[in-house]
Amino acid sequence: MPLAFIPSPSQGVWNLGPIPIRAYALCIVLGVVVAVWIGERRWRARGGQPGTITDLAVWAVPFGLVGGRLYHVITDWQLYFGADAPNQPIDALYIWKGGLGIWGAIALGGVGVWIACWRRGISLTAVADALAPGIAVAQGIGRWGNYFNQELFGSPCDYAWCLEIDPGRPGTIPGAATYHPTFLYESLWDFALAGVLILLGSRLALRHGRLFALYVAGYTVGRFWIEGLRVDPAHEFLGLRLNQWTSVVIFIGGVAYFWLTRNKTTEEIIVAGGDEPPHDPAHGPEQAEAAELSAADEDADDPPASSSDSSDSSESDVDPGKATSGVSGEEAGGR
Repeated sequence: MPLAFIPSPSQGVWNLGPIPIRAYALCIVLGVVVAVWIGERRWRARGGQPGTITDLAVWAVPFGLVGGRLYHVITDWQLYFGADAPNQPIDALYIWKGGLGIWGAIALGGVGVWIACWRRGISLTAVADALAPGIAVAQGIGRWGNYFNQELFGSPCDYAWCLEIDPGRPGTIPGAATYHPTFLYESLWDFALAGVLILLGSRLALRHGRLFALYVAGYTVGRFWIEGLRVDPAHEFLGLRLNQWTSVVIFIGGVAYFWLTRNKTTEEIIVAGGDEPPHDPAHGPEQAEAAELSAADEDADDPPASSSDSSDSSESDVDPGKATSGVSGEEAGGR
């Protein structure tokens, strides 16, 4: 064992009376909350109505959980079905036993978002671009659930950042005490990816789902090499694990979409019916919120108009300079 290493937690479940509190579930919940918070700020900055992303999450989260579990069960069906299966078929319904597959979670979660967008009359691609960085952050947080469960680690290593795993865990090798912390590699990759997406989104006019396509391509690149380090049982084809092949296919799809939509200029619906004008595209979330607060303060400072003032105003002359001092339609645009 190396002189320095990352220790594993002694437990990943705490019992609050008869209720088990699982670290894996807490990481997923925290990831969802952070993703919604980031998505809300980005959506408001683009001119969308507050609360939209929260409403969409009501559809996305349950769809994503079902999709993630379905992908896991389908790709590891031998764990639940068959004469030699270590689990009972009913265990396939227990999401806390065996985990979730990110590919299924994103795919079916996307279906939930599409349904919610269709019901609200807003563009799915615009929502996807707003959500992309938050999804990457959520994945980075969720990976820490693997740390608490001491699962999905890599091959043995003896570096200072290697992870200690208790002997006898699935995937451990006799005589090896520390392994590559693939959960940490992927978590850091996801956080870095989120930062790159936010930077690119603020400097480039990436619309119509193109920022989301970059998220897909960026995530799959990281997942491909990190997956190659893992030692947990997996189906393999031509020397690559199933999730590596999945990464290759999805990466090609993401890059192809990014390229094919490079000249797309059709309007994306941010607010159904156009009830609210979007913010200036040069403004970020903080500037948008500051502008809203400033407008609210100005309204509070204005004294209420009396009935006599109203009647007098109809007879008074209007200053042409003041009448044209407002913001023109060209200065408002979606971000």
